[in-house]
Amino acid sequence: MTVDDRPDAAAEAAEVEREGLAIAAERQTLFSDAVIAIAITLLALELPAPEGTTNAELFHSALGYRVEYLAFLISFAVIWAHWSAHHRTFRYVTGFDRRLGTLNTAWLFTQVITPFATKVISGDGAFQVRFGFYAVVQAASSILFALMVIHIRRAGLYRPGTPMAAFDDGLSRSWAFVAAFLLSIPLSLLTDYSWVCWIVVPVLGYRIPGLLRRRRS
Repeated sequence: MTVDDRPDAAAEAAEVEREGLAIAAERQTLFSDAVIAIAITLLALELPAPEGTTNAELFHSALGYRVEYLAFLISFAVIWAHWSAHHRTFRYVTGFDRRLGTLNTAWLFTQVITPFATKVISGDGAFQVRFGFYAVVQAASSILFALMVIHIRRAGLYRPGTPMAAFDDGLSRSWAFVAAFLLSIPLSLLTDYSWVCWIVVPVLGYRIPGLLRRRRS
């Protein structure tokens, strides 16, 4: 009897395969964390430094860059929100396949391009086009993440005992972000403060389902 003919050979091969997939998932998670760190670093590097030889001149110069600083704060919060959702979901992931790899790579692309989108939205003129580009990038990121969560559930790429509520929360948060960013695009035709949707809609999207569940219970 050869090694491959042993009764437990198939079980051993399956275990090796599971371990390989788990290692692949862990490496992909670490790689994603590194890419997010780079994206945030690039975001900070784009910040203009105020100039001036007196306190008044320095303050006036900084005030002149208030749009750039606000765009940085918003993008930092947005990237953090994307990464936080990714972290909460991938801590349960123990498998990895080509489809998940493709979706995750596309999601990382939207993170890396966010510093560029931030620079675009903080530019002068053509506000609606600049705003729309930024919103589309973030909506695409949330859609890609939602597709990842759906695939992880369908393909069973998570460890046994994983609470399905974790995936449900990830999906609800993602669709809330998609709604917020897409809704803000037509609103940008009416007001320059349409970015407030990026805060209000997700908050409502998080709170309302929880309140409804409490009332039902």
